Amino acid sequence: MDESCNLSAPSNGCTEPPKKQASSAAEVSRHSSTQLATGNDLKADNSAGTFGSRLLSAEKNVFEHNAWDHVEPDGEYLEYAEQQIRMHHENPVPAEQREIYNTTPAEFWNSFYSINQNKFFKDRHWLRVEFPELFNWTTDRKSAAEEHRTDIEDVRLLVDTDDSHIDGRIASKRGAISVNTTSQSQFNIMEVGCGAGNAVFPILADIADPRLFVYACDYSRVAVDVVKASEAYDQRRCTAFVWDLASTELPKNIQPESVDIMLMIFVFSALHPNQWSQAVDNAYRLLKPGGILLFRDYGRNDLAQVRFKKSRLLEDNLYIRGDGTRVYFFTNDELAEIFGAKFEIEQNAIDRRLLVNRKRELKMYRVWLQAKFRKSNNV
Repeated sequence: MDESCNLSAPSNGCTEPPKKQASSAAEVSRHSSTQLATGNDLKADNSAGTFGSRLLSAEKNVFEHNAWDHVEPDGEYLEYAEQQIRMHHENPVPAEQREIYNTTPAEFWNSFYSINQNKFFKDRHWLRVEFPELFNWTTDRKSAAEEHRTDIEDVRLLVDTDDSHIDGRIASKRGAISVNTTSQSQFNIMEVGCGAGNAVFPILADIADPRLFVYACDYSRVAVDVVKASEAYDQRRCTAFVWDLASTELPKNIQPESVDIMLMIFVFSALHPNQWSQAVDNAYRLLKPGGILLFRDYGRNDLAQVRFKKSRLLEDNLYIRGDGTRVYFFTNDELAEIFGAKFEIEQNAIDRRLLVNRKRELKMYRVWLQAKFRKSNNV
Protein backbone atom coordinates (compact mmCIF):
# COMPACT_ATOMS: atom_id res chain seq x y z
CA MET A 1 0.00 0.00 0.00
CA ASP A 2 1.29 3.42 -0.84
CA GLU A 3 1.34 6.02 1.90
CA SER A 4 -2.19 7.12 2.78
CA CYS A 5 -1.13 10.74 3.14
CA ASN A 6 -2.04 13.20 0.40
CA LEU A 7 1.44 14.14 -0.73
CA SER A 8 0.48 17.58 -1.93
CA ALA A 9 -1.08 18.73 1.35
CA PRO A 10 -0.80 17.91 5.05
CA SER A 11 -3.17 15.20 6.26
CA ASN A 12 -3.73 12.69 9.04
CA GLY A 13 -0.38 11.50 10.39
CA CYS A 14 1.70 13.66 8.07
CA THR A 15 3.57 16.93 8.13
CA GLU A 16 4.44 19.23 5.26
CA PRO A 17 7.89 19.33 3.62
CA PRO A 18 9.79 22.60 3.29
CA LYS A 19 9.16 24.87 0.30
CA LYS A 20 11.54 26.12 -2.40
CA GLN A 21 14.50 23.97 -1.50
CA ALA A 22 17.89 24.60 -3.07
CA SER A 23 19.39 21.81 -5.16
CA SER A 24 22.46 19.80 -4.20
CA ALA A 25 23.77 16.26 -4.67
CA ALA A 26 23.43 15.34 -1.00
CA GLU A 27 23.53 11.69 -0.02
CA VAL A 28 20.66 9.77 1.58
CA SER A 29 21.74 6.23 0.77
CA ARG A 30 25.17 4.73 0.26
CA HIS A 31 23.60 3.13 -2.79
CA SER A 32 22.62 6.35 -4.51
CA SER A 33 25.09 5.49 -7.24
CA THR A 34 22.99 2.41 -8.03
CA GLN A 35 19.88 4.40 -8.85
CA LEU A 36 18.26 3.20 -12.02
CA ALA A 37 19.07 4.69 -15.39
CA THR A 38 17.14 4.28 -18.61
CA GLY A 39 17.71 1.25 -20.80
CA ASN A 40 16.57 -2.35 -21.13
CA ASP A 41 19.65 -4.30 -20.04
CA LEU A 42 19.56 -6.02 -16.66
CA LYS A 43 22.94 -5.89 -14.93
CA ALA A 44 24.16 -7.37 -11.69
CA ASP A 45 25.84 -4.09 -10.79
CA ASN A 46 22.37 -2.70 -9.92
CA SER A 47 22.60 0.15 -12.40
CA ALA A 48 19.96 -1.06 -14.85
CA GLY A 49 16.27 -0.32 -15.22
CA THR A 50 13.68 1.82 -16.94
CA PHE A 51 12.21 4.09 -14.30
CA GLY A 52 11.91 7.10 -16.59
CA SER A 53 13.98 9.63 -18.45
CA ARG A 54 12.70 13.05 -17.42
CA LEU A 55 15.90 14.43 -15.97
CA LEU A 56 16.25 17.77 -14.21
CA SER A 57 19.24 19.48 -15.82
CA ALA A 58 18.84 22.86 -14.13
CA GLU A 59 17.24 23.81 -10.80
CA LYS A 60 15.51 26.79 -12.40
CA ASN A 61 13.39 24.34 -14.43
CA VAL A 62 12.12 22.35 -11.46
CA PHE A 63 8.56 23.73 -11.56
CA GLU A 64 8.12 23.20 -15.29
CA HIS A 65 6.83 19.64 -14.79
CA ASN A 66 5.03 17.69 -12.08
CA ALA A 67 7.69 14.99 -11.72
CA TRP A 68 11.40 14.37 -12.34
CA ASP A 69 13.38 11.13 -12.37
CA HIS A 70 16.60 10.24 -10.52
CA VAL A 71 16.77 13.43 -8.44
CA GLU A 72 18.82 13.30 -5.25
CA PRO A 73 17.28 15.08 -2.24
CA ASP A 74 18.89 18.40 -1.46
CA GLY A 75 20.40 19.66 1.78
CA GLU A 76 17.27 21.38 3.05
CA TYR A 77 15.18 18.25 2.59
CA LEU A 78 17.83 16.11 4.33
CA GLU A 79 17.80 18.49 7.29
CA TYR A 80 14.01 18.35 7.39
CA ALA A 81 14.13 14.53 7.22
CA GLU A 82 16.65 14.34 10.05
CA GLN A 83 14.49 16.57 12.25
CA GLN A 84 11.41 14.51 11.49
CA ILE A 85 13.08 11.17 12.24
CA ARG A 86 14.39 12.56 15.51
CA MET A 87 10.88 13.68 16.41
CA HIS A 88 9.52 10.21 15.59
CA HIS A 89 11.98 8.58 17.99
CA GLU A 90 11.13 11.06 20.71
CA ASN A 91 7.41 10.39 20.26
CA PRO A 92 6.86 6.70 19.36
CA VAL A 93 3.64 4.70 19.51
CA PRO A 94 2.66 4.45 23.19
CA ALA A 95 3.90 1.17 24.67
CA GLU A 96 0.41 0.05 25.68
CA GLN A 97 -0.78 0.31 22.06
CA ARG A 98 2.04 -1.53 20.30
CA GLU A 99 0.90 -5.10 20.84
CA ILE A 100 -2.32 -4.79 18.87
CA TYR A 101 -0.50 -3.67 15.72
CA ASN A 102 1.80 -6.71 15.81
CA THR A 103 -0.68 -9.38 16.91
CA THR A 104 -3.55 -8.72 14.48
CA PRO A 105 -2.05 -6.92 11.45
CA ALA A 106 -4.33 -8.68 8.97
CA GLU A 107 -7.42 -7.21 10.62
CA PHE A 108 -6.26 -3.69 9.80
CA TRP A 109 -5.90 -4.71 6.14
CA ASN A 110 -9.34 -6.32 6.27
CA SER A 111 -10.73 -2.98 7.41
CA PHE A 112 -8.80 -1.17 4.68
CA TYR A 113 -10.19 -3.35 1.89
CA SER A 114 -13.69 -3.37 3.40
CA ILE A 115 -13.70 0.40 2.99
CA ASN A 116 -11.77 0.79 -0.28
CA GLN A 117 -12.54 -2.46 -2.13
CA ASN A 118 -10.80 -2.18 -5.53
CA LYS A 119 -10.97 1.61 -5.79
CA PHE A 120 -7.78 2.67 -3.97
CA PHE A 121 -4.95 1.41 -6.19
CA LYS A 122 -4.51 1.80 -9.93
CA ASP A 123 -3.77 -1.20 -12.12
CA ARG A 124 -0.02 -1.72 -12.39
CA HIS A 125 0.45 -1.52 -16.14
CA TRP A 126 4.05 -0.43 -15.52
CA LEU A 127 4.94 -4.05 -14.75
CA ARG A 128 5.72 -4.76 -18.40
CA VAL A 129 8.38 -2.05 -18.37
CA GLU A 130 9.97 -2.61 -14.97
CA PHE A 131 9.54 -6.39 -14.71
CA PRO A 132 9.61 -7.77 -18.28
CA GLU A 133 10.35 -11.22 -16.85
CA LEU A 134 6.62 -11.51 -16.11
CA PHE A 135 5.89 -11.34 -19.82
CA ASN A 136 8.93 -12.18 -21.92
CA TRP A 137 8.70 -15.95 -21.42
CA THR A 138 6.01 -16.01 -24.13
CA THR A 139 5.01 -14.11 -27.27
CA ASP A 140 1.37 -15.12 -26.90
CA ARG A 141 0.34 -11.77 -25.45
CA LYS A 142 -1.15 -8.49 -26.61
CA SER A 143 1.97 -6.45 -25.88
CA ALA A 144 4.10 -8.73 -28.09
CA ALA A 145 2.24 -7.46 -31.17
CA GLU A 146 3.02 -3.87 -30.16
CA GLU A 147 6.71 -4.71 -29.70
CA HIS A 148 6.77 -6.45 -33.10
CA ARG A 149 5.37 -3.35 -34.79
CA THR A 150 8.03 -1.25 -33.06
CA ASP A 151 10.77 -3.59 -34.32
CA ILE A 152 9.50 -3.27 -37.90
CA GLU A 153 9.44 0.51 -37.63
CA ASP A 154 13.02 0.47 -36.34
CA VAL A 155 14.10 -1.44 -39.45
CA ARG A 156 12.36 1.06 -41.71
CA LEU A 157 13.99 4.00 -39.96
CA LEU A 158 17.45 2.45 -40.19
CA VAL A 159 17.24 0.95 -43.67
CA ASP A 160 19.98 3.25 -45.01
CA THR A 161 22.40 2.62 -42.15
CA ASP A 162 24.98 -0.06 -41.57
CA ASP A 163 23.42 -3.50 -40.97
CA SER A 164 25.24 -3.94 -37.69
CA HIS A 165 23.44 -0.91 -36.29
CA ILE A 166 20.10 -2.39 -37.29
CA ASP A 167 20.97 -5.73 -35.75
CA GLY A 168 22.07 -4.07 -32.54
CA ARG A 169 18.84 -2.17 -32.03
CA ILE A 170 16.55 -5.04 -32.98
CA ALA A 171 18.55 -7.54 -30.97
CA SER A 172 18.24 -5.41 -27.86
CA LYS A 173 14.47 -5.27 -28.23
CA ARG A 174 14.06 -8.94 -29.06
CA GLY A 175 16.30 -9.84 -26.17
CA ALA A 176 13.70 -8.31 -23.88
CA ILE A 177 11.06 -10.65 -25.37
CA SER A 178 13.05 -13.89 -25.05
CA VAL A 179 10.61 -16.64 -26.05
CA ASN A 180 10.47 -19.72 -23.83
CA THR A 181 11.02 -22.76 -26.06
CA THR A 182 10.90 -25.44 -23.37
CA SER A 183 8.23 -28.11 -23.19
CA GLN A 184 6.98 -26.74 -19.88
CA SER A 185 3.24 -27.44 -19.61
CA GLN A 186 2.47 -24.73 -17.05
CA PHE A 187 4.16 -21.43 -16.21
CA ASN A 188 3.38 -20.38 -12.65
CA ILE A 189 3.40 -16.77 -11.47
CA MET A 190 2.65 -16.10 -7.81
CA GLU A 191 1.86 -12.69 -6.40
CA VAL A 192 2.25 -12.44 -2.64
CA GLY A 193 0.16 -9.60 -1.26
CA CYS A 194 -2.13 -9.41 -4.27
CA GLY A 195 -4.47 -6.85 -2.70
CA ALA A 196 -7.39 -6.14 -5.01
CA GLY A 197 -5.69 -7.71 -8.03
CA ASN A 198 -4.08 -4.61 -9.54
CA ALA A 199 -1.11 -6.65 -10.76
CA VAL A 200 -2.79 -10.00 -11.29
CA PHE A 201 -5.48 -8.79 -13.66
CA PRO A 202 -3.18 -6.79 -16.00
CA ILE A 203 -0.98 -9.89 -16.28
CA LEU A 204 -3.94 -12.11 -17.11
CA ALA A 205 -5.29 -9.56 -19.58
CA ASP A 206 -2.03 -9.31 -21.49
CA ILE A 207 -0.92 -12.93 -21.59
CA ALA A 208 -3.05 -15.37 -23.61
CA ASP A 209 -0.61 -18.27 -23.39
CA PRO A 210 -2.60 -21.26 -22.04
CA ARG A 211 0.42 -22.36 -20.00
CA LEU A 212 0.03 -19.38 -17.67
CA PHE A 213 -1.39 -19.94 -14.21
CA VAL A 214 -1.43 -17.22 -11.56
CA TYR A 215 -1.51 -17.78 -7.80
CA ALA A 216 -2.80 -14.66 -6.01
CA CYS A 217 -2.58 -14.59 -2.24
CA ASP A 218 -3.00 -12.05 0.53
CA TYR A 219 -3.31 -12.32 4.27
CA SER A 220 -6.40 -10.14 4.13
CA ARG A 221 -9.43 -12.34 3.53
CA VAL A 222 -11.37 -9.27 2.38
CA ALA A 223 -8.76 -8.51 -0.30
CA VAL A 224 -9.03 -12.09 -1.56
CA ASP A 225 -12.82 -11.78 -1.68
CA VAL A 226 -12.45 -8.59 -3.73
CA VAL A 227 -10.25 -10.43 -6.24
CA LYS A 228 -12.68 -13.33 -6.50
CA ALA A 229 -15.61 -10.97 -7.04
CA SER A 230 -13.99 -9.32 -10.06
CA GLU A 231 -15.36 -10.05 -13.53
CA ALA A 232 -11.75 -10.59 -14.62
CA TYR A 233 -11.27 -13.47 -12.17
CA ASP A 234 -11.04 -16.74 -14.11
CA GLN A 235 -10.56 -19.87 -12.01
CA ARG A 236 -9.23 -21.71 -15.06
CA ARG A 237 -6.20 -19.39 -15.11
CA CYS A 238 -5.95 -18.05 -11.56
CA THR A 239 -6.68 -18.93 -7.96
CA ALA A 240 -6.90 -16.44 -5.10
CA PHE A 241 -6.50 -17.53 -1.51
CA VAL A 242 -5.57 -16.36 1.97
CA TRP A 243 -1.97 -16.94 3.01
CA ASP A 244 0.48 -15.10 5.26
CA LEU A 245 3.94 -14.76 3.73
CA ALA A 246 5.43 -15.14 7.21
CA SER A 247 3.51 -18.33 8.00
CA THR A 248 5.44 -21.37 9.18
CA GLU A 249 3.53 -23.43 6.60
CA LEU A 250 3.54 -23.19 2.83
CA PRO A 251 0.22 -22.86 0.96
CA LYS A 252 -1.40 -26.28 0.66
CA ASN A 253 -2.40 -25.68 -2.96
CA ILE A 254 1.14 -24.96 -4.25
CA GLN A 255 3.87 -27.56 -4.48
CA PRO A 256 7.34 -26.57 -3.27
CA GLU A 257 9.71 -25.53 -6.08
CA SER A 258 6.84 -25.04 -8.54
CA VAL A 259 6.75 -21.23 -8.93
CA ASP A 260 8.56 -19.69 -11.90
CA ILE A 261 8.17 -16.03 -10.88
CA MET A 262 7.16 -14.57 -7.52
CA LEU A 263 6.01 -10.97 -7.28
CA MET A 264 6.20 -8.83 -4.11
CA ILE A 265 5.08 -5.24 -4.60
CA PHE A 266 4.87 -3.11 -1.45
CA VAL A 267 4.18 -6.20 0.64
CA PHE A 268 7.43 -7.00 2.48
CA SER A 269 7.20 -3.61 4.21
CA ALA A 270 4.01 -4.75 5.95
CA LEU A 271 5.93 -7.43 7.86
CA HIS A 272 7.60 -7.05 11.23
CA PRO A 273 11.39 -7.42 11.00
CA ASN A 274 11.24 -10.61 13.09
CA GLN A 275 9.17 -12.15 10.26
CA TRP A 276 11.62 -11.44 7.44
CA SER A 277 13.65 -14.63 7.78
CA GLN A 278 10.59 -16.89 7.63
CA ALA A 279 9.19 -14.95 4.68
CA VAL A 280 12.41 -15.27 2.69
CA ASP A 281 12.61 -18.98 3.49
CA ASN A 282 9.03 -19.48 2.26
CA ALA A 283 9.75 -17.66 -0.99
CA TYR A 284 12.88 -19.71 -1.54
CA ARG A 285 11.07 -23.00 -0.95
CA LEU A 286 8.25 -22.13 -3.35
CA LEU A 287 10.42 -20.97 -6.26
CA LYS A 288 11.82 -23.41 -8.79
CA PRO A 289 15.59 -23.62 -9.15
CA GLY A 290 16.31 -20.72 -11.49
CA GLY A 291 13.07 -18.97 -10.49
CA ILE A 292 13.08 -15.25 -9.79
CA LEU A 293 11.58 -13.01 -7.10
CA LEU A 294 10.61 -9.52 -8.31
CA PHE A 295 10.55 -6.96 -5.51
CA ARG A 296 9.52 -3.32 -5.11
CA ASP A 297 9.04 -1.46 -1.83
CA TYR A 298 9.66 1.71 0.17
CA GLY A 299 13.14 3.22 0.58
CA ARG A 300 14.61 4.95 3.61
CA ASN A 301 13.80 8.67 3.89
CA ASP A 302 10.96 8.44 1.41
CA LEU A 303 8.57 11.34 1.92
CA ALA A 304 5.97 8.88 3.18
CA GLN A 305 8.29 8.13 6.11
CA VAL A 306 9.45 11.65 6.74
CA ARG A 307 5.94 13.11 6.88
CA PHE A 308 4.66 10.93 9.72
CA LYS A 309 3.60 12.84 12.81
CA LYS A 310 3.99 11.88 16.46
CA SER A 311 2.97 8.48 17.84
CA ARG A 312 3.44 6.64 14.53
CA LEU A 313 6.86 5.03 15.05
CA LEU A 314 6.50 1.42 16.20
CA GLU A 315 10.19 0.47 15.97
CA ASP A 316 13.19 1.76 14.03
CA ASN A 317 11.91 2.57 10.52
CA LEU A 318 8.67 0.64 11.18
CA TYR A 319 5.57 2.85 11.32
CA ILE A 320 1.83 2.67 11.77
CA ARG A 321 -0.36 4.50 9.27
CA GLY A 322 -3.55 6.22 10.28
CA ASP A 323 -5.53 3.10 9.34
CA GLY A 324 -3.37 0.87 11.56
CA THR A 325 -1.44 -0.90 8.80
CA ARG A 326 2.32 -1.27 9.23
CA VAL A 327 5.00 -0.01 6.85
CA TYR A 328 8.78 -0.39 6.95
CA PHE A 329 11.31 1.70 4.99
CA PHE A 330 14.31 -0.25 3.69
CA THR A 331 17.86 0.42 2.54
CA ASN A 332 19.67 -1.48 -0.20
CA ASP A 333 22.09 -2.83 2.40
CA GLU A 334 19.19 -4.32 4.34
CA LEU A 335 17.76 -5.99 1.24
CA ALA A 336 21.16 -7.48 0.43
CA GLU A 337 21.42 -8.86 3.96
CA ILE A 338 17.82 -10.14 4.07
CA PHE A 339 17.79 -11.90 0.70
CA GLY A 340 21.46 -12.37 -0.16
CA ALA A 341 22.03 -15.44 2.01
CA LYS A 342 19.66 -17.53 -0.12
CA PHE A 343 19.31 -15.72 -3.43
CA GLU A 344 21.57 -14.46 -6.18
CA ILE A 345 21.07 -10.68 -6.35
CA GLU A 346 20.55 -9.64 -9.97
CA GLN A 347 19.33 -6.16 -9.13
CA ASN A 348 19.22 -4.08 -5.96
CA ALA A 349 18.53 -0.55 -7.07
CA ILE A 350 17.03 2.71 -5.89
CA ASP A 351 14.39 4.75 -7.70
CA ARG A 352 14.26 8.42 -6.77
CA ARG A 353 11.42 10.67 -7.91
CA LEU A 354 10.94 14.35 -7.33
CA LEU A 355 7.23 15.20 -7.36
CA VAL A 356 6.32 18.87 -7.70
CA ASN A 357 3.29 20.85 -6.66
CA ARG A 358 3.81 23.78 -9.02
CA LYS A 359 0.99 25.90 -7.61
CA ARG A 360 2.31 25.74 -4.03
CA GLU A 361 5.97 25.39 -5.09
CA LEU A 362 6.41 22.23 -3.04
CA LYS A 363 9.07 19.62 -3.80
CA MET A 364 8.40 16.09 -2.59
CA TYR A 365 11.06 13.38 -2.72
CA ARG A 366 9.95 9.78 -3.15
CA VAL A 367 12.29 6.84 -2.68
CA TRP A 368 11.52 3.27 -3.74
CA LEU A 369 13.73 0.20 -3.93
CA GLN A 370 13.52 -2.33 -6.75
CA ALA A 371 15.26 -5.69 -6.70
CA LYS A 372 15.44 -9.02 -8.48
CA PHE A 373 16.49 -12.10 -6.54
CA ARG A 374 17.10 -15.39 -8.35
CA LYS A 375 17.17 -18.87 -6.86
CA SER A 376 20.25 -20.68 -8.08
CA ASN A 377 19.87 -23.46 -10.63
CA ASN A 378 22.45 -25.40 -8.67
CA VAL A 379 20.18 -26.44 -5.82
